[in-house]
Amino acid sequence: MADPARARRLSKRISQIVASAIEHEIKDPRLAYVTITDAKITADLHDATVYYTVLGETLDAEPDLAGAAAALEKARGALRTKVGQGTGVRYTPTLTFVADNVPQEAQRIEELLAKAREADAEVARRATGARHAGEADPYKAPRETEDSESTSDS
Repeated sequence: MADPARARRLSKRISQIVASAIEHEIKDPRLAYVTITDAKITADLHDATVYYTVLGETLDAEPDLAGAAAALEKARGALRTKVGQGTGVRYTPTLTFVADNVPQEAQRIEELLAKAREADAEVARRATGARHAGEADPYKAPRETEDSESTSDS
């Protein structure tokens, strides 16, 4: 078992090395729009999971997830070599690449929030000019008279 702080530092270093290698050294055009978002490493420091996202070439274009996954699988050995050279650990961890779905989930949450805002605006629109069905405060407390106050003092 490794120290948790050491594992965090190593996972951060792995994500930096992999991102730098993808950007500068791996010459696969399918990796042009790949961004490394995070890396996690097991407690024994033998297996690392690298999370990535793929952006589309334009805002309208769908990202090529299958092509990016294939390119990362093909470059796995070279990337593991770079990680081994860059970290200096005794055992270079195996790399597993997992597509990160956080951007899609964030988009879905944004859409849900927009729907909620529209529903709130509709409720506010309907509430303008509306009146209470009964009295403004139906929970008024009964008022005590002065006679009941004087009898309670005795």
